[in-house]
Amino acid sequence: MHHDLNPPVTHTDLNAHSIFLTDDFAAKIAQTTFRNIVTRSEANKERRKKSELPPHDDPETNVYCFGVLLLEIVSGRLPHSVEQGSLVDWAAGYLNDKGSFKYLIDPTLQSVKDNELDVICEVVKECIQPDPRLRPTMREIAIKLREALRISPEQAVPRLSPLWWAELEILSVEAT
Repeated sequence: MHHDLNPPVTHTDLNAHSIFLTDDFAAKIAQTTFRNIVTRSEANKERRKKSELPPHDDPETNVYCFGVLLLEIVSGRLPHSVEQGSLVDWAAGYLNDKGSFKYLIDPTLQSVKDNELDVICEVVKECIQPDPRLRPTMREIAIKLREALRISPEQAVPRLSPLWWAELEILSVEAT
């Protein structure tokens, strides 16, 4: 969304609660709180500078949130819990040592290949960099994941979902 839409937009609250899976396990972003990057006001920028919370309407924070989401998926853990604290803090030690990546993975994920795991963990590490300027763009992340996981755009398209077919029918009716 940062690079494919004009003007670019960000999702203001990207997390596991805003992602749903279709019948054929295609991910759909369900929450519609998007913001146009171009139209942010100077007042909002000043307010964000004073806030202790990270801003949710810039690409760098979306990248951070994506990294946390990816970490949730591969670890099977919540982003924060009273017992275990912050997922990012827990994972930091493992992410700093490539040999420890395997300890991040949810044991129920049995089909993860080592080379794919390495790339996914590297992406997570880059996304959750404390300095937003050091984080990759979503375009860079998409390219890296696409190459490592060898998923073509055609493979990423949901094909079996009744909702997908309904969307196609609506689009074809609207086009006529």
